[in-house]
Amino acid sequence: MKKRKAPSYNLPAAVLMLILLMIWQAGAMKLDAAYILPSPIQIVQKLWDLREPLFKAHLPATMEVVGIGLAISVILGLGLAIVMDLNKNVEKALYPLIIASQTIPTTALAPLFVLWFGYGIWSKVLVTVLITFFPITITVFDGFKSVRTDMIELMQTFGADRRTIFIKLKMPAVLPYFFSAIKMAIPLSLIGAAIGEWLGAQSGLGYFSRRMMTQLDGAGVFAPILLLSIAAMVLVAVVGVLEERFVHWRNE
Repeated sequence: MKKRKAPSYNLPAAVLMLILLMIWQAGAMKLDAAYILPSPIQIVQKLWDLREPLFKAHLPATMEVVGIGLAISVILGLGLAIVMDLNKNVEKALYPLIIASQTIPTTALAPLFVLWFGYGIWSKVLVTVLITFFPITITVFDGFKSVRTDMIELMQTFGADRRTIFIKLKMPAVLPYFFSAIKMAIPLSLIGAAIGEWLGAQSGLGYFSRRMMTQLDGAGVFAPILLLSIAAMVLVAVVGVLEERFVHWRNE
């Protein structure tokens, strides 16, 4: 059977991005105050000028925080979702606490994490975990809930135990939800890492952006932000490729 080619959305996205950049460039040129609103050309030029410290020191520091934070969030989120799916009492106990954890402003907790754990990596990792474990937990748990009851009852009729139902039915059903959760968590993890670095760090893109702000360097503030955006798009694209590989039956 011939595979159906997936539609390409690159051209419309590129056209829209070009229009927005042209509007931004025109507005920045009219304002003529780079310390407030630098133009896209000035930001790219600044990114090139600062490529050595950004790519060799600050980007690796931020990506280390993102990697560790995402790994912890995936383990924690999957664990909580599985436990809540297996036990109704645990679900009733944990679900409100998970929701409540997201009502606390991250900017209020981040300075406390710095006070408790210092300017090392773990204060930033905790901020990242606090932001990212929630979408993973809730989305994966919703994936478990989406499994049809009649399919579970059918497998039970054929003598399947809970372990077999979980592996053969629930795990494949939850895979699309899992990849969607990861794609949501990646930008949030970069935001969490940047917030933690902004409020207290000695390296990282958030720290570098804050340092540039103290120097009234508008392009220098935006250059690390541009790098964060590019990193987020690349990571989400990689996850999309993995999703196509492991959930190839999704669109069939």
